[in-house]
Amino acid sequence: MDLFEHASKVEHRKQAPLAVRMRPRTLDEFEGQEKIMGEGSMLRRAILRDRLQSLILYGPPGTGKTALAAVIANMTESYFVRLNAVMATVRDIRMVVEEAQERRHLYNQGTTLFLDEIHRFNKAQQDALLPFVEEGLLVLIGATTENPFFTINQALISRSRIVQLEPLASESIVRILQRALTDDARGLGGYQVAIDEDDLVFLADAAGGDARVALNALDLAVQVADVNDDGIRVITHELLVEALQTRLISYDRAGDAHYDLASCLIKSIRGSDPQAALYWLARMLLGGEDLRFIARRLVISAAEDIGLADPQALVIANAAAQAVERVGMPEARIIFAHTVTYLATAPKSNSAYLGIGKAWEMAEKTGTALPPRHLRDAHYPGAAQLGHGHEYRYPHDFPGHWVKQQYLPDELASVVFYEPTDQGYEAEIRRFISDRKVAKDHEK
Repeated sequence: MDLFEHASKVEHRKQAPLAVRMRPRTLDEFEGQEKIMGEGSMLRRAILRDRLQSLILYGPPGTGKTALAAVIANMTESYFVRLNAVMATVRDIRMVVEEAQERRHLYNQGTTLFLDEIHRFNKAQQDALLPFVEEGLLVLIGATTENPFFTINQALISRSRIVQLEPLASESIVRILQRALTDDARGLGGYQVAIDEDDLVFLADAAGGDARVALNALDLAVQVADVNDDGIRVITHELLVEALQTRLISYDRAGDAHYDLASCLIKSIRGSDPQAALYWLARMLLGGEDLRFIARRLVISAAEDIGLADPQALVIANAAAQAVERVGMPEARIIFAHTVTYLATAPKSNSAYLGIGKAWEMAEKTGTALPPRHLRDAHYPGAAQLGHGHEYRYPHDFPGHWVKQQYLPDELASVVFYEPTDQGYEAEIRRFISDRKVAKDHEK
């Protein structure tokens, strides 16, 4: 590299976003993720001893996936190659493999391939990596914001270790911001900046666990801040709010958040927490979730988690599904709010859900059990000769429109599938079933 090329690269680094410039170089600079990177952790030991195996780094944006890869590149002897799956092709993979083979043969040096956004690779591209990861020619570090169990080939997953990164704690982001403010070489240390500690905490909180958002907002605020008579750039709370603007909702209708937030919504309803249920509903709607998907989940929840404790729940959920089809957004959120609040505060019972589960399992085991002869169809010619319908007792002919009679096959006559709880309307059903049982026992 000549002096001109070196100067050009230095200038490029200066122009790069603050989040890129402040990527950690050592494990000591890597913030957060104590669960996977804390003292004594397996991954930390593997990096320090240069005994790394293939990894899939999975987590939300700005949690340190690329930063961790940068640390690994700085702290291991392996030759480090970086590709982005959005632009890389199978040809690029072949070139990396050829160079890795040559490097191993000539210098006995291993190769680490960092593949950013690995979920963007299709099946054929992922398959192209398999033999070289398996034989150890390449140590693969894949980074993805999508659940790898949905987006990455099982064969590749089985040859890698999944490392899940969580959103960064505010305390970690504050330390990252403080380091950026004092770093002369890579950060904002060359400026005189005045910012309240409370505003740093506000910025860290507003970033929602994403260090990149916090750093880039701070960088923008510093660049546009007014300079006072002492040459100090004063960062006000209002300036930070403006620099942050409205953060994009972390949501991908085809990805992980689609399932995670739907799960949070349903579990909040099941747990009778209307506050949480409304929050997760709002997150899904702001993220542009398909209204029909939400409606289907609410209808299922009404039957599964509320059931006969409040039979109106299913009626309301079904009505909501029809209503949102007619009105659409933004008014659909009002209908959903009505429904979600009703479901969350309704009495709960999963007895019918458990009942069909037991009946389903029994039906699979006893699918050839003969129906009682008196229940069989007696409307076709010759049925009477077979005894079909013989001694069937028509309930409407008896007091209370009920009469003791066996409806299950003989071998299942005493099996109980549905056991009502004492919640809401189901308490009435429980009394009804109990009264019928007493009547049956009395007739024995």
